[in-house]
Amino acid sequence: MASVQVPADPDQLDFPPIRNGVDYLVSVVDHLTVDDVGPREIKYSVLHLQAAAEVLLKARLVREHWSLVFEDPGEANDRSFRSADFKSCTVGEAVARLRNIVGVTITDKEQEALKDLGRDRNALQHYGLTHNARALEARAGRVLDFLVRFLDDALLPDLDRDERNAVGADMVRIRDGLENIQTYITQRMRRLRGDLRGSENRTIACPTCGQLALVADGTQNRCLFCGASWLTAPWLIQLYMDEMDEELEDCPQCGKATIVMGVRVASEPHPSPFCFGCPGPVHLGASTPPSEAAQVPR
Repeated sequence: MASVQVPADPDQLDFPPIRNGVDYLVSVVDHLTVDDVGPREIKYSVLHLQAAAEVLLKARLVREHWSLVFEDPGEANDRSFRSADFKSCTVGEAVARLRNIVGVTITDKEQEALKDLGRDRNALQHYGLTHNARALEARAGRVLDFLVRFLDDALLPDLDRDERNAVGADMVRIRDGLENIQTYITQRMRRLRGDLRGSENRTIACPTCGQLALVADGTQNRCLFCGASWLTAPWLIQLYMDEMDEELEDCPQCGKATIVMGVRVASEPHPSPFCFGCPGPVHLGASTPPSEAAQVPR
């Protein structure tokens, strides 16, 4: 006798993990692609993007083995898992397990983007975040781009046809939204080319938005993309050094210990030593190979 599939109750909440994560991403795209993106849209895009990252990363861990989503896999048990009565791992721990145990490719830059998102989300959730909306939009766009790739590479290929169909329309909507966000960033950077012309050797990646649009002139140190500025160089240097293990280097030109290694500079083909005292790129002999360059800012 053939089995009869009972139709789902229309009032029943039915969001399996991947569909749930994709639904969060639809919300992110909806908030970031309105005609006038404001603080409220940025707020909910950050909160929902963090939720999507947590759901989707852990969905891949569960596919490998359900115990991997426990904070301590050694304490995992089936009853706790099935009742969802356990403390799960953090997003950072999920990334580490996906890289080191499962063998999923997540780059250092993608890991840093997720870490930045987590900080933004915590600030919003617990303290109230005061931040530049355009910078948060650009940072959210990087994580959205990663999660779409993660879905394509690590989750969607193993879904059955019904599951793929269930998220198909939403994935089209997300891809279209991501393209619009990236187009906005590209067009804005193109508009800034004239303003940045002549300052290429002092234009570096902004630690707030990640765009190559911060003119480190020693006075305003202002990013033309997101508007963030630092009136004193030490604050700006500290943002770079917070993510690095290296010490500041002495500059052979000005004699100050204000050189940060591996900075993305508009005038240089690869990340280079940059002096915030002069300011500008400094050639110390052998160039810094891209693989050894600092991974911040993104």
